[in-house]
Amino acid sequence: MTHELKNIFKEFQKANNAKIRCVLATVVDLEGSSYRKPGVRMLIREDDKMIGAVSGGCVEKEILFQTQSVFQNNTAKLMNYDGRYRLGCEGILYVLLEPFSPSNDLLFKFQKTIKNRKSFELQTSYQKEFGKLEGYGTFVLLDSETFAFNSSTKKQPDALHFEQTMQPCKRLLLIGGEHDVVQLSHFGLSMGWEVTVAVTPKENKSLADFPGIETLLNYEPENFPIKHIDSNTAVILMTHSYVKDLKYLMVLKNTQPIYLGLLGPAKRREKLLATLIEEDMDIALDFLERIHGPAGLNIGAETPQEIAISILSEILTVIRKTNPMMLKDIGQKIYD
Repeated sequence: MTHELKNIFKEFQKANNAKIRCVLATVVDLEGSSYRKPGVRMLIREDDKMIGAVSGGCVEKEILFQTQSVFQNNTAKLMNYDGRYRLGCEGILYVLLEPFSPSNDLLFKFQKTIKNRKSFELQTSYQKEFGKLEGYGTFVLLDSETFAFNSSTKKQPDALHFEQTMQPCKRLLLIGGEHDVVQLSHFGLSMGWEVTVAVTPKENKSLADFPGIETLLNYEPENFPIKHIDSNTAVILMTHSYVKDLKYLMVLKNTQPIYLGLLGPAKRREKLLATLIEEDMDIALDFLERIHGPAGLNIGAETPQEIAISILSEILTVIRKTNPMMLKDIGQKIYD
């Protein structure tokens, strides 16, 4: 959800520059099941443009309608949406609508927090009283400083509170510069991940070769800056060069990514790992066991696009600690 809030702040700044007011919608509670969970947010501009979504598309029109009174009164309100007879998911959503006008100081600190890949806290106050909730809304804690999403929001000690810890955006680090990297970066970006591509100087690649990414690293494998890899980074080694892969593995052995994938067949992987052990007899067994190679799930993928979906699917199963299977075979509730 961090990437969605990141986009909301970005879109607010565009609206603010155009002198267009905004309202933030936050799902603060849920009875039954729903397409999205509490904590999901969307931005509504006064010109009726909506950024983000809190459902599969069923609730947004009602939110747009309910938001009009918030623009008129500049006061937060709670609305609910009973989807038991209208939605595929049988639940009742409780949505807080609040004026969204973060200060310049908050905008600066938020961007700094995102850039430095730090976690932060959100607390939204509400009551299950439909209609105006004056002074209710969201506070954000950034580096021990507390900011309100709008100046009229006050602390509400007796209210209900929805609290969230927001982790840094997931990062996808793709090591390699071939066509399949372009496809994988495209799908990673569409998931809201921050995508970084690493190549060697001799490959003569630029940002333009990987549309949408913000960072391109140009280093020889042995000089690769491992500071770019943290516990929210998934790494895919896809250079198509045995020698390069081996050199990168020698550097990556000192990292703890959330996922480490290796492109290529199992026979190639075994040869790489055997050589790696010969080069470094003290290499940690845990590091070797964490390497997913061949990267991806067996979904019958053939094209570069399908292979990208296969790899990203495996990354999600590793991160979420799930066993992939068809939803129809689960035999229990999918969404709480």
